[in-house]
Amino acid sequence: GRIRNSQASSAAGCWVAFEQSNLRGEMFILEQGEYPRWDTWSSSYRSDCFRSMRPIKMGADGYKISLFESADFKGNKMEIQEDDVPSLWAHGFCDRVGSVKVSSGTWVGYQYPGYRGYQYLFERGDFRHWNEWSAFQPQVQSIRRIRDMQWDQKGRFTAPDAPSN
Repeated sequence: GRIRNSQASSAAGCWVAFEQSNLRGEMFILEQGEYPRWDTWSSSYRSDCFRSMRPIKMGADGYKISLFESADFKGNKMEIQEDDVPSLWAHGFCDRVGSVKVSSGTWVGYQYPGYRGYQYLFERGDFRHWNEWSAFQPQVQSIRRIRDMQWDQKGRFTAPDAPSN
């Protein structure tokens, strides 16, 4: 099945949804919360539905990711720990990311600055080439941590409401 022009919600955990069946095509990161319209889960405006999804493997031991300009962990390197980066360029790194090492945590990279464009999921492990994260080109311009909090599209995190006792 697929969800099209409809509401979606994630009551628990984080999920990655895919535009096509069998976990293929453009991906969308769904964190806990409500998604009243398709453009609240998609920042590319290319897809208004998803046809498959799976839970995201969350790390519990902090956040650390290394971005490399070229494939096979070569070229300039940028290491990020415990922080979100809305513009790699503003931090002195180019927009070309050819390989990635995720030491801890789970991350989502975006094609454009400000967490816009195609979304790329980076779970713990090594990605030797940009096609291993399903990108069409080696372009990542912003990156953030996936946390057990509600993502606000204005670029900040808000804590979920505290449970009432």
